[in-house]
Amino acid sequence: MNVRQQTSGRSVRAGSTAAWLAAVRPNSLLVAVTPVLAGAALGWLRTGTLDFTVALIILAAALLVQMASNLQNDVGYTARGAEASGTRIGLPRATALGWLRVRQVRTAVVLVSALAAALGLWLLALRGWPVLAVGASSLAAALAYMGGPRPIAYTPLGELTVFVFFGLVAVMGTDWVLTDSIGAATAAASVAIGSLAAAALAVNNQRDIAHDALVGRRTFPVAFGAAAAQRLYAALLFGPFALTPLVAWLAGTAWLLLPLLLLPAARSLRRDFLRCPPGLAFNQVLFRTFRLGLVYSALLAAGAVLGRLWGA
Repeated sequence: MNVRQQTSGRSVRAGSTAAWLAAVRPNSLLVAVTPVLAGAALGWLRTGTLDFTVALIILAAALLVQMASNLQNDVGYTARGAEASGTRIGLPRATALGWLRVRQVRTAVVLVSALAAALGLWLLALRGWPVLAVGASSLAAALAYMGGPRPIAYTPLGELTVFVFFGLVAVMGTDWVLTDSIGAATAAASVAIGSLAAAALAVNNQRDIAHDALVGRRTFPVAFGAAAAQRLYAALLFGPFALTPLVAWLAGTAWLLLPLLLLPAARSLRRDFLRCPPGLAFNQVLFRTFRLGLVYSALLAAGAVLGRLWGA
């Protein structure tokens, strides 16, 4: 099933709001929200202080970086001709379907990136030069995922990149900017949250293994095989639950054990991932993995708030 067939029941006018939403993918923006939420909540649990203005600036910057990445992915994939085979089964790309022009989206990438950089400069003025390293590296990684002479998306490093920037950098960076320190519990939680974000990409890459091999994308499953990708998914999926008791112990509150309520859902996902037939059926596993990561982060943040308000 090609992309046009998948979207045949959907009427989208070129240049319309619906076309831009297809490129921006607003549902995916929640991936940028959850690490900021967790980092802010864990920082507040440890210090008892939270600057809401700075937290909102961090959140806005994270959303803009994710938006720039989504736009770059849309236009970068099309510009490389990866849609030409007609075998991709993921979500529609606005530029590939002619809903938006390549030049329009590239201009939007520049504008959104400039806004993110402006917010980064504001944070730089508030918190000092280390913010520059965090912000610049995050934006560079977002644009390099499907941009530049050798995009990250064409290598086996996609899951690692997501793990680092949606976990380690986003969670610990938020805590540091808000509190001028990084708690041990935050560091452990950043590994858990990054793992679940990377697990969603692992499903995406497993779904697209045949298409990616055809268009020259050497993703993890293409480079190392489906069996290795299955083991990677299991490690990314269950690793966070193994870390959860450590996070709770380091923070000194049992409330941070709340994410363990999701362990049955993780087991179900692992089973369905192994049994899933190739192709489009992986989309449901992808959406469920995405939701698991969001709920895990939300429960961790809720546990931090409850731990601060009511103690252990």
